[in-house]
Amino acid sequence: MSEKMDQRQKKFYDILVNGGSKDNVIVYEMMKYIPDDFSGKILEIPARRSKVVYNKLSKLKNADITCVDSDKEALAEAEKRFAEHKIANAKTIVGNIDNKLEFEDDTFDIVLSINGFDTFSNKNRAISQTLRVLKKGGMLIAGFYVEGNSKLTDWKVKHKLVSNGIL
Repeated sequence: MSEKMDQRQKKFYDILVNGGSKDNVIVYEMMKYIPDDFSGKILEIPARRSKVVYNKLSKLKNADITCVDSDKEALAEAEKRFAEHKIANAKTIVGNIDNKLEFEDDTFDIVLSINGFDTFSNKNRAISQTLRVLKKGGMLIAGFYVEGNSKLTDWKVKHKLVSNGIL
């Protein structure tokens, strides 16, 4: 998330991204792609506050989970959620996908980005970095804002996120 966001904007963003039942259903469906017995490496970027994601991550006892975000508050929230869900196999790292991620090529089996690419200022760089750290044959699970899909979401994005310089 942009460092320009204040607490009200973050709360609004969370409601926009995670609060509606349709969004949670979509995230739930996305999480089904990760088997509960998965034992590889997962990169989540940026760290998200979706309860659905944490419920899924809590089932992945043999996975090595890394969350990267430039927002230290988002990472603190992720660490809090890890503790609440008893997720001991996860770590957080301050980083920015708009720059070079500090991982070797072909590091992760899964890259998870729920509505993350919309917030990255350099989308080409973000995609390039994602593909660089994703193993050949790995899985990218990503959600994107699609203009025109929901009039309410379109209004919120235009009048709240774009007008405040967040997107």
